[in-house]
Amino acid sequence: MINHIKTMFLMILLTAILLVAGELLLGDGGIIIALVVAIALNFFAYWYSDKIAITMTRSRPLKEGEAPEVYDIVKELADSSNLPMPRIFLMPTDQPNAFAAGRNPSKSVVAVTQGLVRMLNRQELKGVLAHEMAHIRNRDILVSTVAAVIAGALMVIARFGMYGMMFGGGRREGGPILLLIKLAAMILAPIGAMLIRMAISRTREYHADATGAGISGDPEGLASALQKMENHARKRPIQVNEAASHMFIVNPLSAKGLSGLFSTHPPIKERVKRLRNINVA
Repeated sequence: MINHIKTMFLMILLTAILLVAGELLLGDGGIIIALVVAIALNFFAYWYSDKIAITMTRSRPLKEGEAPEVYDIVKELADSSNLPMPRIFLMPTDQPNAFAAGRNPSKSVVAVTQGLVRMLNRQELKGVLAHEMAHIRNRDILVSTVAAVIAGALMVIARFGMYGMMFGGGRREGGPILLLIKLAAMILAPIGAMLIRMAISRTREYHADATGAGISGDPEGLASALQKMENHARKRPIQVNEAASHMFIVNPLSAKGLSGLFSTHPPIKERVKRLRNINVA
């Protein structure tokens, strides 16, 4: 419940930034234009999110005979959580990791890496797969898409605002003070939107951890898996587009420098601590 409230608050805050920045930089009509452009850009990403995720990560369909334990666990989790069986894919990398994608449960996919199947025991594997099934049940892809639409609209507004200032709109109306306010909004609004999107993503990860622990009935399995996965991820980062990194259960990049500072994933130490405080009895 707390995670739902926090996500709702962050979405409202993101919308408020959109409205204020739009009013400052473009006026009432500009907000509508920016929203239409952002929705058009994100419509394709939402509708074909599963295909995009599979293509970006070079994953392939995983046959049941190749990983019977994975299929057995996913079937068990799908039955216990009243979800349809997702399509299962394999990503060719030694880093242990996983992700889920799809606009709704009936169009969902779960992808695991070769390293995940090889390195985790059954308890840990079940914990990871339960986390991914939790993302599907919580419809996190929808939340992420809405946030992306609003953030995308802000980027359009900022770009249009920049063009307006270049052609003298700020000098003709409001004087230098308003010009400075518009400049600040043009720079800070997209940054604020990015930070809020990060906060939303982190909140959804905590929620998926808790939901997954409930589905599997074993928080320790996921906690142990996260620690093991983080150690390997730091040593062997995946060469994947940074735009796709938020999908994974553990940050697949090196998490060094700016990548770590602006990571969409909460710290593993905090996730493990929260999991070990969950009582599923």
